[in-house]
Amino acid sequence: MNHTKLFENIVKKQSFLCVGLDSEREKIPAFLHKKKDPVFEFNKRIIDATHKYAVAYKPNVAFYECYGSKGWISLEATVTYIKNNYPDLLVIADAKRGDIG
Repeated sequence: MNHTKLFENIVKKQSFLCVGLDSEREKIPAFLHKKKDPVFEFNKRIIDATHKYAVAYKPNVAFYECYGSKGWISLEATVTYIKNNYPDLLVIADAKRGDIG
């Protein structure tokens, strides 16, 4: 993904929508907790429901880090899913630190 492609998507979709993927396990529907990777399954549903309108996705790395290695696996699965299924969409890693308080 480059700036030109991002701009083309913004114009084509008439959208600046960047979807945050800040997935907290407590907010994931109960039926998804039965899946092998509930966080990824939740993200996948959000991505599939919004890809027509979104030009980018922004997972917040801290939400995944707090789950240890399972969180990193969920993050990798999420990014891979976007890249494989919606390659024209930008993925931005929100990995800032010290922005609260």
